Amino acid sequence: MRRILGLALAVLVFAAGGLAVYVWTGLHDFAVEELTPDVHVISGWGGNVAILRTGAGAVVVDTMTFRMQGEEIRELAEDLGGGPVTAIVNTHYHRDHTHGNPGFAPGTRVVATERTLEHLRTRDAAYWDGEAALTLPSDTFSDTHELRVGDKTVRSFHLGRGHTDGDLVTLFVEDRVLVTGDLLFRFRYPNIDLEAGGSLPAWIETLDRMAALDFDRVIPGHGPSTDREGIRAFQDFLRELWQVASESAAAGLSLDETLAQAKLTTDAGYHVIGVPFVFRLDRDFVVRRAFEEATGAVGGAAAP
Repeated sequence: MRRILGLALAVLVFAAGGLAVYVWTGLHDFAVEELTPDVHVISGWGGNVAILRTGAGAVVVDTMTFRMQGEEIRELAEDLGGGPVTAIVNTHYHRDHTHGNPGFAPGTRVVATERTLEHLRTRDAAYWDGEAALTLPSDTFSDTHELRVGDKTVRSFHLGRGHTDGDLVTLFVEDRVLVTGDLLFRFRYPNIDLEAGGSLPAWIETLDRMAALDFDRVIPGHGPSTDREGIRAFQDFLRELWQVASESAAAGLSLDETLAQAKLTTDAGYHVIGVPFVFRLDRDFVVRRAFEEATGAVGGAAAP
């Protein structure tokens, strides 16, 4: 028996060590893509990060999930962005886009919507105690915001509800690159944060306003860079998802019946986002969230 217990303990220790190495490696594994000579995308464990090079230093949009990632992103941004980071833009409040903020210098200018700041102070308050509070959004707005940094214009818009009620998109005007945060997932199942004001039918309309902006390339919150057609393809997925949920609600189907009968065709090639035992964004998740909104169980109003 002792031998069996000892073997089991050794296996657990080995597995824990392997997991620790996997996590540590993942947190430090970044991919960098150049979209223009002055715009780069950093991808890794968390939301995509955009770096704008200006004549007066770097502008960073989103900062991933952990402070240590933020520290490494800051170093990359200084190399790619032409000097110290002059401003951060947080597209929304979720940790995989904001928890790297404390890896930047305290007092760095941080732009976000007023609703995002409110969510950070309430829904995510524990993280922002103490020193971390020095990198909370310090420059907030409700509709539009513009920064002029060196020779570059950074224009941000709150276009309406969608993923949450506080999402913004940022346009690097001269480079014609749009950074969408989680208003756009590319080949990934999205989080629909009904509790923070997210809404599927509102999201579909918000994407129309996004697509009307003046840009060539798009950096989504998750997944590879794309263009205006990528926005339309994701909008088609959301529209089909809302139709499935609305029709189920109108027919009086249960959630289990909806999950069993849901037929989606626009999610071909979509990948699951998740952490074992923590969360999983997959087809069942998005159908459930859509059904909850369509029936008025959570978040927005019932189907119009």
